[in-house]
Amino acid sequence: MADLRNNFVGIKSPNPFWLASAPPTDKAYNVERAFKAGWGGVVWKTLGEEGPPVVNVNGPRYGAIFGADRRLLGLNNIELITDRDLYTNLREMKQVKMNWPDRALIASIMVPCEEQAWKAILPLVEETGADGIELNFGCPHGMSERGMGSAVGQVPEYIEMVVRWCKQYTRMPIITKLTPNITDVRRPARAAKAGGTDAVSLINTINSIVSVDLDNFAPNPTVGGKGSHGGYCGPAVKPIALNMVAEIARDPETYGLPISGIGGITTWRDAAEFLVLGAGNVQVCTAAMTYGFKIVQEMITGLSDWMDEKGHRSLDDITGRAVPNVTDWQYLNLNYIAKAKIDQDACIKCGRCHIACEDTSHQAITNVVNGLRHFEVIEEECVGCNLCVNVCPVENCITMEPLAAGTLDKRTGRTVDPNYANWTTHPNNPMARQAAE
Repeated sequence: MADLRNNFVGIKSPNPFWLASAPPTDKAYNVERAFKAGWGGVVWKTLGEEGPPVVNVNGPRYGAIFGADRRLLGLNNIELITDRDLYTNLREMKQVKMNWPDRALIASIMVPCEEQAWKAILPLVEETGADGIELNFGCPHGMSERGMGSAVGQVPEYIEMVVRWCKQYTRMPIITKLTPNITDVRRPARAAKAGGTDAVSLINTINSIVSVDLDNFAPNPTVGGKGSHGGYCGPAVKPIALNMVAEIARDPETYGLPISGIGGITTWRDAAEFLVLGAGNVQVCTAAMTYGFKIVQEMITGLSDWMDEKGHRSLDDITGRAVPNVTDWQYLNLNYIAKAKIDQDACIKCGRCHIACEDTSHQAITNVVNGLRHFEVIEEECVGCNLCVNVCPVENCITMEPLAAGTLDKRTGRTVDPNYANWTTHPNNPMARQAAE
């Protein structure tokens, strides 16, 4: 059986599934139930500095995007950091860690961008016995207007500065949580590394307005007739998160920096994709809010079964395995050629492939042959774009079949070249021509 035990920057947990800092981790009651359900760790909902608690809105806090079957695809969240008293949180954290010494307990922290504020809160958190801290530089709403959250995360110099403060004032491992609301996520990651962070976590939520109430003409969720931008999360953000994780994992300046992957993880397969792209563990929020804490049991079983099937003995066997295969477009092999192929036995003759190809692509799929409704790829027109594969409602009905070297590409009239060639040396590339000259 695959060994799912996780050691992330010295923080040990029985599996790589942690609950992210969010409403599900706001109090001991929730965290205890999460651990009973099987979660390997939690990042406690973000703590603020000592003083009057944060004030949240008392009306709706979530907007939503649904699929055709009303499956939740994304949440827009306007809730702020914890509105519970700091010392209440600290007492509960200490008790939970005593009750569950084998589980990871991380304190998420957000205080003003002032050295004294960080110096004051770190010893208080350390006294709880927490395994580490996560610096919340990601929240795009509410707190950012106060000079915290993504207001810090969007400025690499601030990130490096705060990380240095924290490394000076605590013994605990530091995880720096990055915002996706930035042009190039590698820059804040590099800054965090320069400051001495032990790891980064990403992505935090994406700045968004998910919908507008067309009766009240206000963004959703609507609070007293007004709405605000909020943080977008859930399955819809997964592709953005995967890309940002991969960018950090393959960047020469941050290569080897431990990553905690966050963003739309709902199934074991989602988690596996983050792990093979360089994440050392994963954090989950929206899936737990949608399906409950016990969803982790499906994640654990699924990941373990897949690893057993593929012969992977531990998480080390898969972590980062896909990173060498992530490249820039200019290095893709332009001599690789594939054509779509339709399995006539599996085809239900819905015509979606033909409509998509005929109206929006390359007119490479028939709809009538010899007077009968029939869908077949016209090889002379097929460029191998695979749009038909993605719109077909029958899994594996349409597949992409590579052309072997030396065979004829009917579209170009040329044989397939066995040699690797990319855009950097292509004769149509003006930069390549200039270099040659």
